[in-house]
Amino acid sequence: MNNQDYKRPESVLVLVYTDLGHVLLMRRNQPEGFWQSVTGSLEWNELPDHAAARELLEETGLKDRQLINCNMENRFPILPEWQHRYAAEVRENREYVYALRLTAPCKIQLNPNEHNKYEWLDYTSAIQRCSSWTNRQAIERIVKSG
Repeated sequence: MNNQDYKRPESVLVLVYTDLGHVLLMRRNQPEGFWQSVTGSLEWNELPDHAAARELLEETGLKDRQLINCNMENRFPILPEWQHRYAAEVRENREYVYALRLTAPCKIQLNPNEHNKYEWLDYTSAIQRCSSWTNRQAIERIVKSG
């Protein structure tokens, strides 16, 4: 089997927030109760900038937006329940962080295959609700710095 038969161990996280510090979080279908920002894996031969724009459109319906490359990168172990998606030797994922700053909360068009609810939360509530440490870290660094 070719490595391209498996999921690429690189992903993007796109933090969507407003001028007043409201953060968009979406609840995943699986695992139950998992809240996150826009996330998704890079396709093989896809650049992170393109993946960020693609995932933003796929998960929220937002398009033609000015994404900011935050020049932040995270590495984290792939959880055992997801390991089957990756080549046998792959144990870690690399995540590239992007941000989209809006003037105010807006209506989001969720992809029902991935998410079943969204909320615009204040900074503190978003950090508390967020399921991923990399997502919490992005909120702390990006929204706090304005």
